[in-house]
Amino acid sequence: MTYEAFAKAWPSRTDEAGFADRMNNISKFVVSTTMQTAGWKNSTIIKENIAEEVTKLRQQSGKDILVAGSGKLVKALMDHDLADEYRIMVHPIVVGGGRRLFGDGTDRKTMELVETKTFKTGTVVLVYQPKRNGK
Repeated sequence: MTYEAFAKAWPSRTDEAGFADRMNNISKFVVSTTMQTAGWKNSTIIKENIAEEVTKLRQQSGKDILVAGSGKLVKALMDHDLADEYRIMVHPIVVGGGRRLFGDGTDRKTMELVETKTFKTGTVVLVYQPKRNGK
C-alpha cells in the first residue's frame, strides 16, 4: 500500500533540492506477497525469505536502508535483529485507540534513546537504537 502511493506520487514530482529525483532513482525493495510487478524505476519485489534478503542487502556497500510504513515488516526485521535504528514520530493528537506499534507477540526489546528533535508543530521524533549484547 505504501509502495503504491509512493509510486503514484513521486514520478511526477520535482523540487529544487533534488529530493524527488533521488526518490525516483534510488533502489527500492518492496516486501510483498501479493504484488506481481513493480513499475516504479529501480524497484524490486521481495516475496519470501525476508530476513535472508535483507541480510544480503545489509552486506552491500551503499546508504542506509529505510522502511517507510509496514509495521509487519518492521516487526519481522526486529525479530531477526536486522534494524539498527528506530525513528518514531509522535504527533500531538490523541485518537483513543489503534494498533500496537510493533504488533502483538513482540519479544521485549531494550532500546537506548540516542536523539530527539521537536518541531514547531509539537511533533517529536525519537531516535532509538537497540541495545545488543556487548554494546
